Amino acid sequence: MPGILIIAHAPLASALRACAEHVYGSTPPGLEALDVQPDADTQALLEQAEQAIARLSAGGGEVLVLADTAGATPCNTARRLVFDVAGAARLRLVGGVNLPMLLRCLCYRAQGLDRLVELAVEGGQRAIAEIEPDAAPRVQAQPCEPCAAVAALHPCPDSTS
Repeated sequence: MPGILIIAHAPLASALRACAEHVYGSTPPGLEALDVQPDADTQALLEQAEQAIARLSAGGGEVLVLADTAGATPCNTARRLVFDVAGAARLRLVGGVNLPMLLRCLCYRAQGLDRLVELAVEGGQRAIAEIEPDAAPRVQAQPCEPCAAVAALHPCPDSTS
């Protein structure tokens, strides 16, 4: 199962991890967050990210890196990590992280890294919708199969309203 590393401007990465903890009742295994402070030293940040990747890839060698804003320091660090420093781990990078994307990634991790990237992008985009006062919700949540199998342990965030 791929590990997941969130790299984002402080305190977004930790806040997203805390939201996942709230939904799942504890920190899902294989999830780490790296908050990037405004005065972060880029070399030190890269080293912290490399250490997180080493921990996350120990289980199977695959890690999905979720970054916030393309072109900013967190995503640039993640890009360097994924494309220049990767080492033995197989990494993929998705920018524009949001909570629905993260929850979907946690729910579908067993499907492998390549499929997880597709689901992350789809889930992040589908969750964006204008909410109008008199209209029915445009996004209808559907329980996902992987979570249905383990609903007693970890309720699927897609199945809540």
